[in-house]
Amino acid sequence: MTNRRGTAAERMGGDPEDSGEAHQPVSADSEDIRDPALMDSGDRAGYRPGYELMAERILEFIAESGLRPGDRLPTELQLGRELGVSRSVTREAIKVLSALGRVRAHRGRGLYVADDPGLLGVGVAPFFLPTDLDHVFMLFEFRRAQEAELTRLAAERATPAELRAIEDAALRCRRAADSGDEALFDAGDEDFHMGVAAGAHSSFLAAALATARRLQRQSSIIGRHGAAGSRIPSAATEHEAVYRAIRDGRPEDAAAAAVLHIDNSLNDYNREIRRRLFGQPGRGDTVEDH
Repeated sequence: MTNRRGTAAERMGGDPEDSGEAHQPVSADSEDIRDPALMDSGDRAGYRPGYELMAERILEFIAESGLRPGDRLPTELQLGRELGVSRSVTREAIKVLSALGRVRAHRGRGLYVADDPGLLGVGVAPFFLPTDLDHVFMLFEFRRAQEAELTRLAAERATPAELRAIEDAALRCRRAADSGDEALFDAGDEDFHMGVAAGAHSSFLAAALATARRLQRQSSIIGRHGAAGSRIPSAATEHEAVYRAIRDGRPEDAAAAAVLHIDNSLNDYNREIRRRLFGQPGRGDTVEDH
């Protein structure tokens, strides 16, 4: 049997012993690469640092090369030469992808596509590109179906302890909205959605949701650069509506509230991405949308 590992590295002239060094921080003035779409827009708010764009390019390289989890990547130096970027920027991009679980760096062995089984072992994660808008839209559609069924089931099955956990997460999101604390909201949001999933008592759906949310965090970090502050107050209100329907045992109302929450999140994401990239409203939006 032919071993596919290392194919990409060999194609680029890789040394099997290279690229296992520990990653060291680089200075703030390290080289940047620029996104032409952002440069043309003239929107400084849409600026994206070089390591972020390089992370996107590496994911595209993985997809285009047909690499799978466990396959060996070229070294930092080789990736930088292939993609026309300095080694320091490449190193920072690898650190981002390592934190996101898309790449693993093994000292003395090199870089590998992360051994991530993907969604329920199907292998969705390796093909997801966080800056591909079609991928992001499809992921929102997937979450829409997940959240609707999970909230419906939670309204029927959640225990008193699980209801208290969901309520506590919703209250933390409200405090975050009132204080403008994005980190507090992010933690509360994660606990809220996964708390609803726990209350549904559906292990497969909960596992699927955890994978989908992890992929969406990647799109926020790489593609959106974490721009979510303006969405927090309305998201907190939507969480409260979902919680009340679950608490009151109204499955269909809970599902409808969850769908509204996901749809509003998608619309907000769409507007922000289109504004940053093209300076225009997103797909299906009008200038009157709020």
